[in-house]
Amino acid sequence: MLGSVHNKLVFGRRVRTLAAAIAGRLPWGARVLDVGCGSGDLAVLIMQLRPDVSIEGIDVLVRPNTAIPVHAYDGAHIPFPDNAFDAAMVVDVLHHTDDPEAVLAEIARIAPLIVIKDHLRDGFAAGATLRFMDWVGNAAHGVRLPYNYLSRREWNAIWSRLHLRTSSFAARLAIYPRPFSWIFDRGLHFVTVLTR
Repeated sequence: MLGSVHNKLVFGRRVRTLAAAIAGRLPWGARVLDVGCGSGDLAVLIMQLRPDVSIEGIDVLVRPNTAIPVHAYDGAHIPFPDNAFDAAMVVDVLHHTDDPEAVLAEIARIAPLIVIKDHLRDGFAAGATLRFMDWVGNAAHGVRLPYNYLSRREWNAIWSRLHLRTSSFAARLAIYPRPFSWIFDRGLHFVTVLTR
């Protein structure tokens, strides 16, 4: 039942909101790699908003009938040479990995600009809220759930160690409609642009 409510009230709004947030942060004419792209539906909407960009994906589980070209990925080594892309995007993927820093380092190898959408484990009951959201949105699809959420301080430390600079950061994304936003938005999500 929760999954049905999530799909009806949240999924479409989430994809539209994130597409707009990411589309505005990609360089003109960019060739973009979507890391952990899933079905590719988000990438298609971004390309509709930004016809000048092209997006292809990689994922550890390549689904049948994806909306964009998707390459198999082992979760550790991206199957492209250095600087193969102008930009990369990684949307709600890093918290599903055991080592977000290693995955991000590999993404930085193949693209000089990275757009990240992920979570912040800051504030009252942030960890518990994020676990619940992740479970509702992903458990039924068999997505691995290590619940590896980081604080803003931990994210900043990773970016510093990888010599990545933040050129924009937004933590109020309005993904959820009211009254759900009072619980599930409240600075738990962020979009940022990193450059090397």
